[in-house]
Amino acid sequence: STGYGSLQIWIKYLRTGIVFQQTFSPSSGCSKSNWRGSAFEIGGGYTWTDVLEEAASRDVVVVGGGTPSVGCLGGWMQGGGHGPAAHDFGLGADQVLEAQVVLANGRVVTANPCQNPEIFFAIRGGGGGTYGVVISTTVKAHPTNKVAAQQLSFAPLTSDSSSMSDFMKAIELIHNAYPDLSDQGFSGYGSWALRSPTPLVYNYNYTLGEEVQSNFTTGFTHTIAIFGKTAPEAESIFAPIASNLASSFRVTLFVNTTYSSFPTYAAYYTALSGIASPIGTSAALGSRLLDRQALTSPQLGGTLQKVVGAPEEYTSVNMVFVGGGQVARDGADPYSGVNPAWRTAYVHNIVARGWVPGANEDEKKK
Repeated sequence: STGYGSLQIWIKYLRTGIVFQQTFSPSSGCSKSNWRGSAFEIGGGYTWTDVLEEAASRDVVVVGGGTPSVGCLGGWMQGGGHGPAAHDFGLGADQVLEAQVVLANGRVVTANPCQNPEIFFAIRGGGGGTYGVVISTTVKAHPTNKVAAQQLSFAPLTSDSSSMSDFMKAIELIHNAYPDLSDQGFSGYGSWALRSPTPLVYNYNYTLGEEVQSNFTTGFTHTIAIFGKTAPEAESIFAPIASNLASSFRVTLFVNTTYSSFPTYAAYYTALSGIASPIGTSAALGSRLLDRQALTSPQLGGTLQKVVGAPEEYTSVNMVFVGGGQVARDGADPYSGVNPAWRTAYVHNIVARGWVPGANEDEKKK
């Protein structure tokens, strides 16, 4: 969230509490806020682990990071802030109702639509660590709901050209489907790779003849969810795509799909989403926001092939499939500093290429 040579201020131990408001009340009586729901005031350097526990205890949803160890006030929120609940409730930046900010001259100011509106706009998506040090925010809290989730994975059964070609065609098929799936309520996260350093798709019981297939380092996986639906309803919505996968690739791909139902968002997040990612890896990252035109373009297959490169480049691709829905609708918010491309995007596509420990500069550049 900060640039080379910049000043870093660690606010982890600057904690004044997490306060729940049954009905949001602006600290200054600001009349320009139209939020009449619940809210949490997050005072200091808490992570989403802390806040999500408070939200779950009150049967409400806050939009937090996909990884619960992410801080609530820093670059995640100030850069936009995507998470598993964003499609239904909006990006993290758009949840902020007001904030306390330390300016460069040392003044502590309130930022909301009535006081310091230019700062309020800037910290709600304009970039972390740029306009001041945010020491407190008040964010929206939403009623919880039941959630249905789908876990889909597939992988080529062999490394021959036919299986690999079908693998890339299946990935294109799923990407083509994402805009319509989003419009029907689905959102989530996924990843794929031609050669992952560790297994990406796990196979516990599939056999081909007498040969038991192992776990796959070439594969695709996603977990997507839909609010207010049951598992059978979610399966019905996805059925045309599942049928296409089964009929087109049953000979060349291993495909596994499971559906689950959860009584609350917190139950879903704990089981399938809120998992801390491993740290300490080295990689160069690039990303793009993909709208419907990009995801359904006839050139998409070729683009995906270029992006992933050759197997020996160990490229991993992560799909942040949380656009559409409320993310798009919040484009009407005059105080949102979020990149406008988020308002038409369905997928934030993140590409990473790594290198082995101890690699020199030339090897890294390759």
